[in-house]
Amino acid sequence: MAASARRGPYFCGIDAAMDVVSGKWKVLILWELDHHGVRRFAELRRGLPGVSEKMLVQHLREMEEDGLVHREVYAEVPPKVEYSLTARGTSLNAALAPLGAWGGERIREIGAEKVSVGSFG
Repeated sequence: MAASARRGPYFCGIDAAMDVVSGKWKVLILWELDHHGVRRFAELRRGLPGVSEKMLVQHLREMEEDGLVHREVYAEVPPKVEYSLTARGTSLNAALAPLGAWGGERIREIGAEKVSVGSFG
């Protein structure tokens, strides 16, 4: 596991956790990998409509540095790279599950539309 680029100082556990999940796409990348297992870059990109290639690359690199995501590179032509959750990524996803439940309840309360990934162009 690579050493984290961010090492504090932190004033509480929430501060340390937010440092790792900050960024619009990181929690959604965790969700995508948790629900679909091992994914290639293009599969992740299709599963996260609206994310730019640059932002996905940046977030995946940071998540790898933080020990949340494992990047497996295969010596093939064309190159093959797969991403999966580490044990730390899985435990973070479990910690975020109550937040997801809260968000689902909010969707119901306010009558917001819940969009399926397949509905994006």
